[in-house]
Amino acid sequence: MNQDHSIHSRAEILGFDRCGIARCRPLEERRGLLERWLAQGRHGGLTYMERNLDKRIDPALLVEGARSVVVCAISYNRPPAAGVASRIASYARGRDYHPVLKEKLHELLAYIRDLHPGTSGRVFVDTAPILEKSWAAEAGVGRIGRHSLLIVPGLGSFVVLGLIVTDAELEPDPPFLAPDPCGSCRACIEACPVGAIGNDRTIDASLCISRRTIEAEAGDEGDLHGWIFGCDICQLACPHNRHAPVSAHTCFAPAGDIGQMTETDWLQLSGTDFQNRFGDTPLARCGLERIQRRIRQGSQK
Repeated sequence: MNQDHSIHSRAEILGFDRCGIARCRPLEERRGLLERWLAQGRHGGLTYMERNLDKRIDPALLVEGARSVVVCAISYNRPPAAGVASRIASYARGRDYHPVLKEKLHELLAYIRDLHPGTSGRVFVDTAPILEKSWAAEAGVGRIGRHSLLIVPGLGSFVVLGLIVTDAELEPDPPFLAPDPCGSCRACIEACPVGAIGNDRTIDASLCISRRTIEAEAGDEGDLHGWIFGCDICQLACPHNRHAPVSAHTCFAPAGDIGQMTETDWLQLSGTDFQNRFGDTPLARCGLERIQRRIRQGSQK
């Protein structure tokens, strides 16, 4: 057995649900779509997307001598929530996934370096201009669905991704070449209340509820359709998620009894209690004041 195949086994031991390897190359076929998306202003004011276009296309500009891209995925799929929690994106109800994935990826990178002495690499979890979903498809982990999210066979789209770009020459996995997982389905497009999903499998971030709850300045969010932080509407409508298994990863379990908290509980929560209970979740990025304001706004409708 090729020793590089053991990378997949090590990834599984570390807690990843899927692992794939791709040969590093410039993804020039993605350039035109990305340039059009930016030119049309569909990045919704996310100015960082306008920078480092060449690096987004070619990971070798991020890691000198890069030869391979390792993509790992973890499911965060949870049972349906009720009450206030149902208006918070499911990934944000538990611990922030960034440090969780980074720790596991650094362990996997150390393992790769043991297999290939003298090599190096970098770990990426939403922290650099790199096309995570495109590389996941290239590495055979899944395919990008109509809602622009990665659909992983057997897991659906409630997954988070982490990448390793390394100068080690690893045996690549075949790209995901199965039939389009969406076919003629338009459930996500029809479900989105703001029309943010385009026919080209991109999102108009200027409209997207998730972007507006997280990135927009206070008072400039517009109608959030009841959402407090993030949005799961397109994923909840996706048939691939209807029978997806519940994630077994305790690191993504709901934090601070969030599932039992009522609107009154949230409105009476102090800043100190919020930090103690949700300081290591994505909700900390939003802050208690915004959460409480959105709860009040939702109650008035």
